[in-house]
Amino acid sequence: MTVGPFQLIIILLIVLVLFGTKRLRNIGGDLGSAIKGFRSAMRDGEKGGAKPEEQSHLEEKEEGGHVIEGEATKEKDKS
Repeated sequence: MTVGPFQLIIILLIVLVLFGTKRLRNIGGDLGSAIKGFRSAMRDGEKGGAKPEEQSHLEEKEEGGHVIEGEATKEKDKS
């Protein structure tokens, strides 16, 4: 059994009634940004992006904090 254009239109109308145009637009935008992120991550992986060890060292240097057991803490002023 093949799905023809008439059946596709009926399915589209049912989905439109169930979800509404606003939610479908949001789902489409989220799906598009997820695909863009996936593609850019794949390109970075092929180019030899930052390794996990290098990534953790970069995170420690942000805002003068230290990473201890997965938690970020800020240094307190000794004034």
